[in-house]
Amino acid sequence: MSLGGHLREARNRLIIAVIGLAVGMVVAFIATDAIIAFITEPIHVLDAKHGTDFAKLMFSTVSEAFNLRLRIAFAIGLLLSAPIWLWQVWAFIMPGLTRKEISYTIWFLVSAIPLFFAGVYVAIIVAPHVIEVMSNFVPENAVNYFKAAEYYDFIFKFVIVIGVSFVLPVFMVALNLAGVITGRAIVKGWRVAVLISALFAAIATPAADIFSMLMLAGILIVLYFAAGLLSMLFDRRKRKRTIAAGLDPDVSTA
Repeated sequence: MSLGGHLREARNRLIIAVIGLAVGMVVAFIATDAIIAFITEPIHVLDAKHGTDFAKLMFSTVSEAFNLRLRIAFAIGLLLSAPIWLWQVWAFIMPGLTRKEISYTIWFLVSAIPLFFAGVYVAIIVAPHVIEVMSNFVPENAVNYFKAAEYYDFIFKFVIVIGVSFVLPVFMVALNLAGVITGRAIVKGWRVAVLISALFAAIATPAADIFSMLMLAGILIVLYFAAGLLSMLFDRRKRKRTIAAGLDPDVSTA
């Protein structure tokens, strides 16, 4: 296909992806009341626990309520339309991939997507606990009013960061399959991995919330070791295939 043909195909697939996103946003916008009620449930729990008017979601500008709904609609619409725009991206790049690259890409998506949503689920469980712990630092006779845009940013970034962190082990396995890093090297770096996991968990959760920090750090450490052990199994298979081919595996690995 000529360069012009590639550009026309990219334009057509982009149009389809945008239409899918627009439809997803419309559906999500209709459901924003339920979504806002869900993400603000910790605020209602705080309000009921500490008394009326202790915790409220606050809209400080005329357009802030509409802007919040629009941002939620975009995020959820992007998620709902993911099958459409992911397929458009995949269909565009697939003709240029080898059969082995296609199998690796499919394996990556099949592994990464469930792990990302597992991270999102953990974040949804941990976030209310984080908000409750931090509310304990509010002085007596004071209120804890949350500005809507800042509250949404906190929830959204918290969910995305933890979701992405769950996918990082898949990237390590992908690097192993590409021959960039060995499984033994991944496992040898466990001390650094434990330190980074603990620091990340400490940053992602309040300092006073030890339970959430330990839970998040523990999950990340388990995923790291799982990636290392899986990579070592792949390395062993590569070594056996190299020996079967009559080659020196050490020279081949170097």
